[in-house]
Amino acid sequence: MSSRRYPDEFKVEVVKQVTERGRRVKEVAEHLGVSQHSLYAWIRRYQQPDEEKQKQQAQADEIRRLNAQLREVTEERDILKKAGRVLRQAVRVRYAFIKDHERAHPVRRLCRLMDVHPSGYYAWKRQPDSRRQREDRRLLGVIKQSWLESGVYGYRKIHHDLRDLGERCGKHRVARLMRGEGLKSQTGYRRRPGFRGGRPAIVAPNHLQQQFDVSAPNQAWVTDITYIRTHEGWLYLSVVLDLFSRQVVGWSMRPRMDRELAMNALMMAVWRRQPDGPVVVHSDQGSQFSSHDWQDFLKAHGLVDSMSRRGNCHDNAVAESFFQLLKRERIRRRIYPDREEARRDVFDYIELFYNARHRHGYIGGLSPVEFEKRYFNRLASV
Repeated sequence: MSSRRYPDEFKVEVVKQVTERGRRVKEVAEHLGVSQHSLYAWIRRYQQPDEEKQKQQAQADEIRRLNAQLREVTEERDILKKAGRVLRQAVRVRYAFIKDHERAHPVRRLCRLMDVHPSGYYAWKRQPDSRRQREDRRLLGVIKQSWLESGVYGYRKIHHDLRDLGERCGKHRVARLMRGEGLKSQTGYRRRPGFRGGRPAIVAPNHLQQQFDVSAPNQAWVTDITYIRTHEGWLYLSVVLDLFSRQVVGWSMRPRMDRELAMNALMMAVWRRQPDGPVVVHSDQGSQFSSHDWQDFLKAHGLVDSMSRRGNCHDNAVAESFFQLLKRERIRRRIYPDREEARRDVFDYIELFYNARHRHGYIGGLSPVEFEKRYFNRLASV
């Protein structure tokens, strides 16, 4: 395995396991099936000098500072958009606006933008409700009872009910109170237009047909893309799995979900597996998998393109199952400050845990690497 070619993205992440996570070279080499000599060569080539790390750290700090300023300016812009004509109205109206939005934005920032003093706002907030507000609350209780009894009435019929009960109020007041509580008439609904059965793939037919059981490696691969949330933004992950052992044979991570993301994962799979025959590569009909670059790469390497019907995710259930496992066992237990930290953790899960140690029920409680090792040992003994 050590003589095979590996992409630079793979080598960089392997080096980080030693230089940044403190793992031993021997341990990492054994897990990944590469020689220690190759791993030391990768470290000499890809390890960053201290000055460059300090420079990158300074740049990262500056980017975080600018992002914080940008978030603050964006938040103030959003507040002013919501305010509308409130700025030109009475102080009590601006106080009401602050009260409605204080859970989403800091009170002092709202007061500064509304041109009021925080102490004045808190004094107004401590004041008891006006007689009109108390009457609105009482009237709203009667409105809710009438609406619950009918289940379908709008404000006009609710207004008639209130008049029959002896309440003196206008229909527009009833409409305002119902709108504030989200109460509205049941007007029915119509089905949105569109074909619900899933359209056949235009680029490639479905060769997989949900046949997830294969008898040997490199007969059928499935690929898909998911997203990972970080405080810096989304990190997109594309993987390629071999249906024989459920091993992740190719992956790539990028801040954008473009065709290069999918292409890098597929190229890693080809470099690592080096298939000597046609392999079915199944995907959905996303733009990343229908590009000319994707189709040309498949043809150049003897890979058979296969796609699900539009809106039908059952044929890609294995990839979806892996993503659910990744998020349940690792991602949902973490809070990633940036994409780089997420990359390191996802690499650790895929290469050092899932492929090498994770016990998979589909393959008899073995890890994907161990399952393939036993398969090749049986072939050699025959």
